[in-house]
Amino acid sequence: MAATAVTAGRLLRLRAAGAEGHWRRLRGAGLPGGFLQPASADGDAAQRRQVAHFTFQPDPEPLEYGQTQKMNLFQAVTSALDNSLAKDPTAVIFGEDVAFGGVFRCTVGLRDKYGKDRVFNTPLCEQGIVGFGIGIAVTGATAIAEIQFADYIFPAFDQIVNEAAKYRYRSGDLFNCGSLTIRSPWGCVGHGALYHSQSPEAFFAHCPGIKVVIPRSPFQAKGLLLSCIEDKNPCIFFEPKILYRAAVEQVPIEPYNIPLSQAEVIQEGSDVTLVAWGTQVHVIREVASMAHEKLGVSCEVIDLRTIIPWDVDTVCKSVIKTGRLLVSHEAPLTGGFASEISSTVQEECFLNLEAPISRVCGYDTPFPHIFEPFYIPDKWKCYDALRKMINY
Repeated sequence: MAATAVTAGRLLRLRAAGAEGHWRRLRGAGLPGGFLQPASADGDAAQRRQVAHFTFQPDPEPLEYGQTQKMNLFQAVTSALDNSLAKDPTAVIFGEDVAFGGVFRCTVGLRDKYGKDRVFNTPLCEQGIVGFGIGIAVTGATAIAEIQFADYIFPAFDQIVNEAAKYRYRSGDLFNCGSLTIRSPWGCVGHGALYHSQSPEAFFAHCPGIKVVIPRSPFQAKGLLLSCIEDKNPCIFFEPKILYRAAVEQVPIEPYNIPLSQAEVIQEGSDVTLVAWGTQVHVIREVASMAHEKLGVSCEVIDLRTIIPWDVDTVCKSVIKTGRLLVSHEAPLTGGFASEISSTVQEECFLNLEAPISRVCGYDTPFPHIFEPFYIPDKWKCYDALRKMINY
């Protein structure tokens, strides 16, 4: 009976995935046209309230890596994958629908350019995708796997934490699968509900042997993804799907690397340290501006970028200076990675703290659909928590 139930559930999921993929292909881009472009001027304000809980803030154009081109985040990912396939003849890309460009178009044109032996589809089986990737990486080739949504990475959990993460350690470094990179769309999107909005980074942060990376922008995405692909450890690269088209900035055409496990201080300040990653970085940047305008408070904004191993030194150095820390992420509060940051900072910077550390996160509930605007840790929730810290 159990086997029958599992089979039936898998068939239902296949049907749902097929219908969803068909719907996305009809809409053409993974995100409906009305998601970012309201149908009429009258609905403009309502549309912004519904989805734009952040304002994307592009970084200045990078000048040190040669010619740049305007790209959104999915195009930056495509550029990174293109660079990797061109540079490394052993590199292969595989996953559900990647040969067709993927549901978010991140692999568009790559099969035509590099051939069906290097960019190819897999069955709808996440455990098999990662297991296959481990096998490829063990041979010394470069494996770039795509899990279609981060919400569906859990069937591959055993392969990631018990095989990929432990392969080198178990064999005494006789064998390793360090050339494995797992990409996956991640985070809230405005309409994703339970199974297309989750942020599961904390599940993997408890697992030594892998690296977890989340970018905030197209420029960051390309540089960090290339670093993940070239790193000698298995990496999980979560891509904020709401930024695929909403985030646009100048990105170098040629390959470049951004170091892993190094947080970036985006804005220096003296009164409060704000830490986030992915989409939430743009939320706290806006909070920093609000705090300066309304309260005269100077905020230091840090993009963590790498979740594990995370940059303890940069965060603690900032907190020693400011005396206050606010950490924000979309994932539920309990057991979220903000807890690990808070605990470490409390241990390392206890005598420097002027107020209790604040965590502004998602609620301890499944990710809602129509109530997403109430669930996400928007700028008003973050601003309120910051104001309480200042007044403590």
